[in-house]
Amino acid sequence: MEWNFRTAEDLTAALRAGDVTSAELTDEAITRIERDDKDINAICVPDFDRARAAAHAADKARARGEDRPLLGIPVTVKESYIIAGLPTTWGMPQHRDHVPTEDAVQVSRLKAAGAVVLGKTNVPLGLQDIQTFNEIYGTTNNPWDHDRTSGGSSGGSAAALASGFCALSIGSDLAGSLRTPAHFCGVYAHKPTLGLAASRGMVPPLAPVLPTDLELAVVGPMARTARDLTLLLDVMAGPDPLTHGVAYDLRLPPARHERLGDFRVLVLDDHPVIPTGSAVRAGVNRVADALAEGGARVERHSPLLPDLTEAALLYARLLFSGTAARFPIESYEEVRTRAAELGADDRSLDAELLRAVVLSHRDWIGANNSREVHRHGWRQLFAEFDVVVCPITPTPAFPHDHNPDPRQRRLDIDGVEYPYFDQLVWAGVATMPGLPATAVPTGRSPEGLPVGVQLIGPMFEDRTPLRLAELLEQRMGGFQRPQ
Repeated sequence: MEWNFRTAEDLTAALRAGDVTSAELTDEAITRIERDDKDINAICVPDFDRARAAAHAADKARARGEDRPLLGIPVTVKESYIIAGLPTTWGMPQHRDHVPTEDAVQVSRLKAAGAVVLGKTNVPLGLQDIQTFNEIYGTTNNPWDHDRTSGGSSGGSAAALASGFCALSIGSDLAGSLRTPAHFCGVYAHKPTLGLAASRGMVPPLAPVLPTDLELAVVGPMARTARDLTLLLDVMAGPDPLTHGVAYDLRLPPARHERLGDFRVLVLDDHPVIPTGSAVRAGVNRVADALAEGGARVERHSPLLPDLTEAALLYARLLFSGTAARFPIESYEEVRTRAAELGADDRSLDAELLRAVVLSHRDWIGANNSREVHRHGWRQLFAEFDVVVCPITPTPAFPHDHNPDPRQRRLDIDGVEYPYFDQLVWAGVATMPGLPATAVPTGRSPEGLPVGVQLIGPMFEDRTPLRLAELLEQRMGGFQRPQ
């Protein structure tokens, strides 16, 4: 029997029943990776010897009567998480020999839950791209079309899942880095509420491994089903024990509803900053139709929705001002010069990105205050709705574009070109206010590429979009194997 594309839930049931061992699952996964990953390049740092040892240890533990949430399940980890004894480079050539001596808190949680870590998945340089390629490990291809990107920055994890290399993976999300690769590769991902899951150890090389309250970024789960997302989120959720103590217990509230017909859903397919391509719009409409047919209340407009243009500009300020903190001083001064040359009436997104890089602390405080106003607006909206459905990016996966100057790259939306980074605005809808968002597959484009949408829920009510994702999967299907 082939196990590679089975869900973590199915594998756990088979392990408990004695139908398969973790050693067998691990060997099968390694065999598939060694056979197929030369074309995908998802697994950039294999750790097969330790994986086999962990699998044998899991089988012995089960024989002793132990039963943990992920006991014996093969998983992968995004390269950006530190793992003792393995390189963590973030794709930066100068750090190719950086080998940490401890595990990130989420890697520790995976191991404590009994997972078998097969290795690490590829990332873009510095995690700062919507594609996955770097000088150390090369390019990760989309399993559906090798000439197209798998997305970024968790592109290796999404490609590994779509290729059947693992049952689960963990990634991170600042600008759609979980959701976009899931959308491009046809798998599931969940961006948790900001602060829900501890991120210590998801740090650039040489940075101190300390508990940090991140401003926008989160760590989160990826899987091939909605139920597996919930399984992995339950392992990942919870604050850092260094700051909250090992006895701290964070319990998420249950989903607002269990039945599809009880959900109140706002569906969006237009953004004022960038058009939505026809393939993605069709995916949104398929979800809207499934919701309506299932008896859910579906609306297309609401006066309660915070202003999306203002939100996009605010997101750009917060995102790029934070990113710029790691710029070399020469690069920072270059951007400062270019920003000073902007006309006062230039309010384009490109101009706002430049201004954001050199944002003063005074202006950042103003932006942060504006974010709180938006958060309150979302609280008011979620008093009337349970979930917002919208695109993740305007298009399915696009062809590889490795132009070293991202400002020269363009995104083709139904034959019209737009600035490359403008596609981030949909990811920012959930990221800027810190809301949970679940990426779900919705079928394929006319070209046969996966298309996904995101289900955005209320803050710290992650189980609500996750439950809706499960119900939609039952109604309209979910992951399909690449053809």
